[in-house]
Amino acid sequence: MVRVIIVLALFIASLSIEAQVKVPQSSPKSTLIQTVGLTEIEVEYSRPSARGRVVFGDLVPFGKVWRAGANANTTISFSDDVVINGATLKKGKYALYVAPKADEWEIFFYTDTNNWGNPEKWDETKVALSAKVKTELLNRPVETFTIGLNAVDFTNANLEISWEKTLVALKFEVPTHKIAMASIDKTLAGPSFGDYYASAQYYFQSNGDMNKALAYINKAIELNDKKPYWYTRLKSQIQAKLGDKKGAIETAKISLEAAQKANNQDYVKMNQDNITEWSKK
Repeated sequence: MVRVIIVLALFIASLSIEAQVKVPQSSPKSTLIQTVGLTEIEVEYSRPSARGRVVFGDLVPFGKVWRAGANANTTISFSDDVVINGATLKKGKYALYVAPKADEWEIFFYTDTNNWGNPEKWDETKVALSAKVKTELLNRPVETFTIGLNAVDFTNANLEISWEKTLVALKFEVPTHKIAMASIDKTLAGPSFGDYYASAQYYFQSNGDMNKALAYINKAIELNDKKPYWYTRLKSQIQAKLGDKKGAIETAKISLEAAQKANNQDYVKMNQDNITEWSKK
């Protein structure tokens, strides 16, 4: 009988260990990802609901810094620098805080993102940028706290925060034209010397088409004014694989001289060893 009781107790204990109660969060977490022009923006926050309470001026006091959500601090990240009211906010991740007033909010982008709610001690040096924005009165209440990215265009969008009957919309600009023009110029200019070098190296290491490898390394050397000794060493190895030992030796000597000037003894030795090997009849 005692044995049965022990087994039963162990069984009940195992059930209690394995069981995990799942209940909904009162302020569920939300993630917002939006592309504006060519800039990626991500917002992570928890969404409290009003549930019959007076929000601004009561639940959220006027004139005090608030975490713009619930639980852990709300965060926003930008993949590129953005401009807000003429000031540049560097790309990166920020905690989003606000100081609401009846007619105007101040929005803070805070560099420390590891707080649970408000920082224990507010540090002005960690405010990367702050901006003031007028409030708008909505004609219908927003039950659940909401952050959105709206009025999305190629070059700008609005960071919108709404709850109860209050909406604030902070406009920001993204560097779409700058990124697009740089991409166009780079693409139309053709591959870089690094692209040609990487391609030649791949063909050589994978025992691919050595004629293509030679053409690519020649182009890489042509485009790179510095003529790096690792470029000319690769060319010498490709020439040797193609059976052009004389050409390989001449190129290896060029690489050797450059490596000696750079005091890179590893490349000095590798070139010397290759020259010796390729000089044998």
